Amino acid sequence: MKKFVLKNTKRKKENYSIDYHSELNEQQYNAVTSIDGPQLIIAGAGTGKTRTLVYRVAYLVENGIKPESILLLTFTRKAAQEMMKRASNILDERCNRVAGGTFHSFSNFILRKYAELIDYSNNFTVIDRADSESLIGYIISNLGLNKKERRFPRKRTVLNIVSKSINTTYSVREILEKEYPQFIEEEKEIINIGKQYTHGKKTRNLMDYDDLLTNMVKLLTENEKIRQKLSNTYNYVMIDEYQDTNHIQALYASLIASEHENIMVVGDDAQSIYSFRGANFRNIMDFPIIFPKTELHTIEQNYRSTQPILDLTNQVIENAEEKYSKELFTDIEGIDKPIFIVPKDKFEQARFICQKVLELRNDGVELRNIGVLFRAGFHSNELEIELNEQNIPFVKFGGIKFIEAAHIKDVIAILRVTYNQADAIAWIRLLQLIKGVGAKTADYLVNEILVNDQGIKALISDTLKGKKYYSDLQSLYNLLDQILETDDEPITMFPKIFEFYSPIIKQKYDDYKKRELDLQSLLEISDRYSSTEKFLTDMSLEPPETSQVKAVATDKDDENLILSTVHSAKGLEWHTVFVIQLLDGFFPSSYSLESPESIEEERRLFYVACTRAKKNLFLLSPNLSFSRFSSETISYSEPSRFLTEIEPFGELTERWELTFDKSENGQIDEETQLLEDGKSKDTFNRIINYFKLSE
Repeated sequence: MKKFVLKNTKRKKENYSIDYHSELNEQQYNAVTSIDGPQLIIAGAGTGKTRTLVYRVAYLVENGIKPESILLLTFTRKAAQEMMKRASNILDERCNRVAGGTFHSFSNFILRKYAELIDYSNNFTVIDRADSESLIGYIISNLGLNKKERRFPRKRTVLNIVSKSINTTYSVREILEKEYPQFIEEEKEIINIGKQYTHGKKTRNLMDYDDLLTNMVKLLTENEKIRQKLSNTYNYVMIDEYQDTNHIQALYASLIASEHENIMVVGDDAQSIYSFRGANFRNIMDFPIIFPKTELHTIEQNYRSTQPILDLTNQVIENAEEKYSKELFTDIEGIDKPIFIVPKDKFEQARFICQKVLELRNDGVELRNIGVLFRAGFHSNELEIELNEQNIPFVKFGGIKFIEAAHIKDVIAILRVTYNQADAIAWIRLLQLIKGVGAKTADYLVNEILVNDQGIKALISDTLKGKKYYSDLQSLYNLLDQILETDDEPITMFPKIFEFYSPIIKQKYDDYKKRELDLQSLLEISDRYSSTEKFLTDMSLEPPETSQVKAVATDKDDENLILSTVHSAKGLEWHTVFVIQLLDGFFPSSYSLESPESIEEERRLFYVACTRAKKNLFLLSPNLSFSRFSSETISYSEPSRFLTEIEPFGELTERWELTFDKSENGQIDEETQLLEDGKSKDTFNRIINYFKLSE
């Protein structure tokens, strides 16, 4: 049979309502106007990735492609809606008809139509995280695992393990070995729970968020006609933040595009930092392998940072083992290099940040435009105490505030009742830490301690003998009696408190190892105090029943400094950024040092941190050591390898040294010198009266 090929008459019109040449830079324009075939867009940090996607949607529509045949997949519904809104604003309402949404929402839409093909009814219910945990909890209880003598992981932990195994290529055992080694003996039970969980959802016509993805892949791989139909319906597929996709999402997107290969993925390999959530770095690196005809576009003009900051970040990522090479550049004015400082310890680091933040604020930089970034939530503990002491308001992302953490409140409650035995709120919290003591028993004991004036002897009353928790109350009594007898400084009390609390934290929290790092910080902070009263006051504790509601900023005094883990800071930007704890073992994390892949992700994480800065970037590497919390002394004094491997390091950063100018009475004068090694006199004069510090 003879074939007659119809020419495409809808492409590449000569006149457009949008002047794409003037609206976009050359690299963006080339990406936007590449219509057919697989396209990989490597958009560096701050280069206008979203703008590129928005204009490509408009460009496709202007070239006669039906909006309904364009599929834009994002990670949040808000992102998809915002892109459609912007595309409609620059073109017309046709852009609102583009099929846009998250992977999960699009899956839900399709699976409602074809549920019977995967043995579901089309009225299936999508359950949220709380529902999933409830079902896992029911299975654990039904199997009697919550009654075992040895401790079994909580339902939330089990769900995390099962979900991560689904979204990555890791087995349950691999996840346990890496993240929950204390539960390695429970591998078979956890696998069994996972199977029963899957079966339970199926029999109840339920799907969780993971099922929406896995069932979509199942539909596309097991039903050829459906795959062809969907692929031919959505002739143009666009994926945002492709470096953050997991294995299932990448397969899913590829299957949708399998008939036509008109797929554009946009992302930045240098910002692939979410492997702990299942994101797969290989997806963006191997895209040209899956689609051999891939056209690569690199977008390098940065609209956020000054060139000295970009010079540093370019060199950081250039040292990556595997990458798409790019060289970010900018037209933004600015000649100040990133600043590198080696404080003598974490407390000096905190004092410097506070002083510099206040100086910036006096210069007109709002607190909300200043970010302090760190690798892990506990890295900011000492800084949070200093900020509280200096009355600098802040919010923290990527973990709750140090003094609001449950395990910190637990330990402080012990200290509070030794300082003030009438502290009923602290007593209630402390008593309920003991297994078997509920609210009713705690109220009874508090009444005996305070109202009936029994004091701590109420804990070992004859009326309590025979209770299953009596021996634990005896241990608590012995601890409190010892502390009350000695009335030592906080630093000498905490080792005794930690000894009592150690089995409690292990029983109460599956992630206790991370929380123990906070206890180490608390111990170090306490070393600064000779008075329990001053320590408790500076910690600024609120009663456990009281919630701290974040006020809406109404004027400059109500602004908040931003503290954030780097993971939570991705996509954000600030006028000034401080990156703290830049030491080998902290950033990169000690957990990553034995794995080349993990080291490379840590490098990308550092790159993300530095590229958040617009005008000022401060890199701080304080000397750290731990000795009192464990039997061994651990010291961290080497600056992060991501800094020391840069050649030549001195040309990319400016080195500052912190010094102190003391008055005759031993107090610090209002002006403290911040000296810079061997630089010009102009620079010297600019920083000589730089900030105030107190020892």
